[in-house]
Amino acid sequence: MTDLKLFRIDGGRASELTSRSFALERNLQTLIEENMEVTFGVRYLATEYTTGKVHRGRIDSLGLDENGSPVIFEYKRTSNENVINQGLFYLDWLMDHKGEFQILVASRLGSATADSIDWSAPRLICVANDFTRYDEYAVRQIDRNVELVRYRDFGSDLLAIELVTSVSTETTATTRKASSGSAAEVPQTPGKKTSRSKTVSELLAQADPELSALYEKFETFALSLGDDVVKNERSFYFAFRRLKNFACVEVHPTSRNLLVYLKLDPASVKLVEGFSRDVKKIGHYGTGDLELRITSTANWLLVEQYTRQAYAAS
Repeated sequence: MTDLKLFRIDGGRASELTSRSFALERNLQTLIEENMEVTFGVRYLATEYTTGKVHRGRIDSLGLDENGSPVIFEYKRTSNENVINQGLFYLDWLMDHKGEFQILVASRLGSATADSIDWSAPRLICVANDFTRYDEYAVRQIDRNVELVRYRDFGSDLLAIELVTSVSTETTATTRKASSGSAAEVPQTPGKKTSRSKTVSELLAQADPELSALYEKFETFALSLGDDVVKNERSFYFAFRRLKNFACVEVHPTSRNLLVYLKLDPASVKLVEGFSRDVKKIGHYGTGDLELRITSTANWLLVEQYTRQAYAAS
């Protein structure tokens, strides 16, 4: 395993800050739960959630990510604890208790959010001070959405979070339709219809060769930004994320364009009429405040530049 190092620069001279593990991992758990949306793009639901008398377990933290997928957090408290196997056990439990989870979401985030849960891609995030190469190898053999996240406490209110390994399963539109609790999704903000007759995969299949090529070009670029990039297919958009989303893509074959929503402050870029706009107060599927309307490769350098900036900030 490589070690994450942090340096303080003072007067042009660098001094290394020594990292340490939390004295009590419970402190780390509380810190993440209180800042879950900022650090992971996940809305907090519950802590130490009991799985009942039969399964006799406690899920460290439960949440719902920005794409509507259930998320389980497990924290490695001892060097010999097999947190991955434990988390996989809880993932199976969760898939067998969808109704219970939906009730929890409804009570915390509202019935509309509960109705739009995406059961096709539940996630397991394992957090520890370190992982072995065997941990990384093991998760790559598992056909589940598992992420290994390493933390470093550098003191002085500095905490580093590093995505070590991310494994994602591919889901088809048919799988999603069968596993979803609802056929329609609710936009992040008001102002847009809440249902569409076709999924993003179906719309992409209907796109002409030029539009399909544009999407493939964007997808190839987004995935090339790093090994930690994961693509998720939602009903109405494709999401690209690291720990959090950095880009969401809608496909519109009728108007022959892609709408790319980036998690980037629109005030930080020069908006170009017909190409980019601020959608902070405009409802849309997915996440992101900067919209790019892509009809050709004319502004492709800007597409790559802004997407790279969103990736770096995610």
